[in-house]
Amino acid sequence: MPTKTAIITGATSGIGRAAALKFAANDWQLVVTGRRAEKLQSLQNEIKDKYNVPVLTLAQDIRLHESGDQLKKLFLEKLIKPDLLINNAGLAVGLSPLHESETADWERMIDTNIKGLLYVSKSISSLMVEQGFGHIINIGSIAGKEAYPGGNVYCATKHAVDGLTNAMRMDLLPYGIRVSLVAPGAVETEFSLVRFKGDQQKAKNVYKGYKPLTAEDIADALWYVANVPAHVNINDLLIMPTAQASAMLFNKQSSI
Repeated sequence: MPTKTAIITGATSGIGRAAALKFAANDWQLVVTGRRAEKLQSLQNEIKDKYNVPVLTLAQDIRLHESGDQLKKLFLEKLIKPDLLINNAGLAVGLSPLHESETADWERMIDTNIKGLLYVSKSISSLMVEQGFGHIINIGSIAGKEAYPGGNVYCATKHAVDGLTNAMRMDLLPYGIRVSLVAPGAVETEFSLVRFKGDQQKAKNVYKGYKPLTAEDIADALWYVANVPAHVNINDLLIMPTAQASAMLFNKQSSI
């Protein structure tokens, strides 16, 4: 039987989905959330077929204030104790300079990347405090380390995630709860497709000329961070493709 339980938000695609498969392959029980119920169901079926571990799904929009309480209620009803929360749900929308950007895009990023993370973290951390153990891993970004042109609000939200991670670690220190940040550089997922609002060509051009990270690369890193010895915490892990030196500097003739 599985010995630990991981919650993964934004598990319908990309890093979240890859992480779910990675942890399931190593016999962890899962609770996966996302907005697209049909994709959650597909992930649940795949995990059960391949790995035969318990998977609970919760279709929800973490931008809604009640999302954290819904998730907490599920744990209490099922009598499950959360060992790990991976705050993966997040997105970028648009790449315009601030004076030309759309305020609706700002709201979407702020509500998902910051407020959604807070709603879920508050509810699940309260369970972890009560049980006396747990680990929270927030997915940050190179955009939370340095800004870039057109990144404005997205960079601001990921800087907020960086700061929140540090503050959460301090708040939860007395309860033995670890808090970590995994911050990727360029990862080829649906990220750019969402940023460019479905424009396939623009999304494809982001990764042209070099080898970006894959969702599986980040899943491997999450597995490592979650499975170091109990007395060890990886505070902050920044992961870049070999062909990327900073948020904006790439070797686009690189084959690696």
